[in-house]
Formats: sequence, structure tokens, C-alpha cells
Amino acid sequence: MIRRDLHQHNRLAWDAVTPAHSSHKRDEAGFFRAGGTTLFDDEVHLLLGTGPEGHVLEDIRASGERPLAGLRLLHAPCNAGQDTLSLARLGADVTGVDISPTAIAAAQTLAEDAGIAARFAVADLYDWLPAQPAEFDLVLMSYGALIWMSDLDALFAAVAGVLKPGGRFVGIEFHPLAQMYDERGVLTYPYGGGAHVVGETGVGDYVAASGPALAPSGFLEGQVGFQNPHATHEFSWGVADILGAQLKAGLVLEVVREYPYANGCRILPNMVETPGRRYVPAGGGAVPPLMFGWSSRRPA
Repeated sequence: MIRRDLHQHNRLAWDAVTPAHSSHKRDEAGFFRAGGTTLFDDEVHLLLGTGPEGHVLEDIRASGERPLAGLRLLHAPCNAGQDTLSLARLGADVTGVDISPTAIAAAQTLAEDAGIAARFAVADLYDWLPAQPAEFDLVLMSYGALIWMSDLDALFAAVAGVLKPGGRFVGIEFHPLAQMYDERGVLTYPYGGGAHVVGETGVGDYVAASGPALAPSGFLEGQVGFQNPHATHEFSWGVADILGAQLKAGLVLEVVREYPYANGCRILPNMVETPGRRYVPAGGGAVPPLMFGWSSRRPA
């Protein structure tokens, strides 16, 4: 069931935290003007249909290529637009959609200051997607998007509806297993089935907690001690839920990958940063899957 009422509660939490996140990022516009990117190799491999190994972003920058040129890409939700603009730098004709007007205002300002063309819209995806024609070559959802989605069947049916025949739906997410742990690293939350989880402390300042890994333009101390006044409503989706909903929507799965690291974000307290802005559990040893990704296609 679609819970638009709870989506709006979450909007308040994101409106509150977005300025705190932005406060830690030094001169993002200058970073983009100089050719910087906030993307990781993993989502670019999925978008290009390559990989999974290799420093594809480094190769693209060295060659000056724009591998997504001529493709219409929807990034949803897009938060404050840094990854959206990075996708535009790869040549894509990009649209970013997010429920938070504060985040979209920040994205639009950044696009103007950086001189990067992109479209942005403030909307609940459950309302925006069904109103769009089938005009996108690619749809990307990434990094903590799906926990805010109350009905995957409805969402992925709408995603399939905006793809051109032959278009692809690409996603990269923190692994549902990793999201069962709380901020202390204690197994706390349910797995799968769309279980409703109330977060009394709201969206936190994970940029401050993750440091330079989430601020490649340069990390600033920024706002200290942020506390979100708005509780959140999250939904627990397992791997079978996520992949099964795509099949139900008529999409054809082509790639599924799991990763033993978390890009950018310290999602568990005992994690340490490694090269490439990746976080892994401290101490080495056996590592559970911390992210997973997919690429599925609307049949031609």
C-alpha cells in the first residue's frame, strides 16, 4: 500500500537535514567546474553494462569521453543533486526528482553555479512517475533510496512505465542485511516484507559521520551536533522483494551484484575507510555483503 502520508513525514526530516549535510562540503560548484565527480565506479559499471572491476571513472576522465551522451536518464530520488550533476558530466540528459523542496533548491543552485545543465522536480515519485511518458533510456536509484518507498510493486511498475522499450532500470543500494543493524551495530531491524520501521531520531548527519568519503570536494566541520526534530518512517525490503517486484513489473533482470564494502557512507560503527572512499568492517576477516546492485531491462 502506498503511504503518501508517511512520505510527507519523511520530507520534513529531509528538509531539516539537508542544510547540515551541505555544511560539510567545500565549494561543490568549483569542484564540479574542475571536472570532479561524486559517483563511484560501481554504479557507472552498472549504467554502462561493464565491469564489475576496474577504475572506469578514471579512464573516462583521462579520455574525455561522455559515455552517456544521447541518453535520457532519470535519477530518482536525487537528494541535493550531486550525483545527478555527475551523471550529466558523463553526457546524460538528466532529470532529478526528489520529495524534498530544500534538497531540490540546493540541487538547482548547485547546477547553476557549476554551469551544468540538468532538470529537477519536487515530487513524490508515486505521483510524478505515472504522469510521465515512456521517454527515459535509463532510470537510476542509488544509495539508501528504497527504504523510503512504501510500495515496491507500485513503484517499479511506474518505473517500467517511464522507460523506453529496451530501456534499463539500474540500482545500487546498501544491502538489506546490513540495514538490519542499528547505529551501535546491534541486530535490531526486521528483514524484508516492507516492514514499517519508525526512526524516532530522524535522518541523521551521516555526512559528518562519514567525513571526506561523502565530501570529495573537501570536508568541512560545518554544523556540529545536528539533531533532527522529525521522526522518519522507513520500509524494510529484502533482496527477494526488490528483485521480485521488478519481475512483477515486467522487467527482465540482466545483472545482480553484491559488494563487500559500502561506498561513501559509514553505515556501521566499526567501519574504516579504505582507498576509493569505500568503508569496510575494521579488523578484516569474513565480510558480509554491504551493498548490492542490479540492472534490468524493459523488453523491446
